[in-house]
Amino acid sequence: MIAVMGLVLLALAALPAALAVANLRLLYATHPHPPRPGTVVSILIPARNEAMNIGPALEAALASTGVPVEVLVMDDGSIDGTAAVAESFSARDDRVSVLFAPPLAEGWTGKIHACHHLSLAARGTHFLFVDADVRLAPDAASRLAGRAQACGARLVSAVPRQIMVSPGEMLTVPMINLVLLGYLPMSLMRVSGDPGLGAACGQMMLVEAESYREAGGHGAIRGLLHDGLQLARVFRRNGHRTDLVFGHDLAACRMYAGLREAWTGFAKNAHEGMATPIALPVWTALLAGGHVLPFVILPFAPTAPVALATLLSLATRAIITLSTREPLLTVACHPVTVATALLIQWSTLLRMRTGRLARWKGRLYPVG
Repeated sequence: MIAVMGLVLLALAALPAALAVANLRLLYATHPHPPRPGTVVSILIPARNEAMNIGPALEAALASTGVPVEVLVMDDGSIDGTAAVAESFSARDDRVSVLFAPPLAEGWTGKIHACHHLSLAARGTHFLFVDADVRLAPDAASRLAGRAQACGARLVSAVPRQIMVSPGEMLTVPMINLVLLGYLPMSLMRVSGDPGLGAACGQMMLVEAESYREAGGHGAIRGLLHDGLQLARVFRRNGHRTDLVFGHDLAACRMYAGLREAWTGFAKNAHEGMATPIALPVWTALLAGGHVLPFVILPFAPTAPVALATLLSLATRAIITLSTREPLLTVACHPVTVATALLIQWSTLLRMRTGRLARWKGRLYPVG
């Protein structure tokens, strides 16, 4: 029995290890291309109570090189001076426009609503949606647009380098890159139009404007929260290719400040990803079997397969951490990080059954 269990754990650890190596090789081999003449990127920033973030976000966006940009900020009912900070930039740089979101329409979620109205005002050939806590590198807009044009993708996304300061952030945020790099077959994603292979990071997504409109844009996902996952699938359902590239050198982002905020942030849209009655048991088997159980079982059954599964799991986390420039300390937290992610997902699934609501940015949304 122990021998069989060890082999199962080894297989579950080997799967993400093999996919991570293949995906990282593919990403390292993806070379940048300059955008075509006539390309204009509209950098679109939805902002709700982001007075501390919007200034640095605008400074970074305005430092863009390699392609003309316009920068649009949508103040979404802020009460903390976000608009005043943004308007101070608009007053001295005519590339910046500050807009004010209309009242949230019934059936829409907040960020999706703001992004939709940003897209209506944008004039670029490409739209680059970024969160207010994202700090773009100077060549980010040009490289993303150039990649989209070179490979024919209508949506190109990347995960920014994740800034983590508190233990709570280190126990939650690293799951983004683990899931994308360890469980998404990117070579298949690039040649297949299957919507199920669509994935993007909502922190930083570039879309070709005409294809975005043809697919319905954010209006097609108006009642949803997980814009990265859902918008990529909308594009694919409409026959448009999507792509992912390395993002650690394109932008940086500190998503959350502490465990409570991270837990709430990841839980708010979990039901659109893992936290469904069918998907979550499968994900639990994959993640717990490959990254948690080997560490639990090894002290009691130090067999070769279990030991190798433990090493493979740590090696997978380490190679992803080094490649995406995440803090090295997160490697030591790896099994606890995966266990924490599963707790968030299961708590969300249970909350769905009770009809409770998710709160984010001062708004309540039904879960499920």
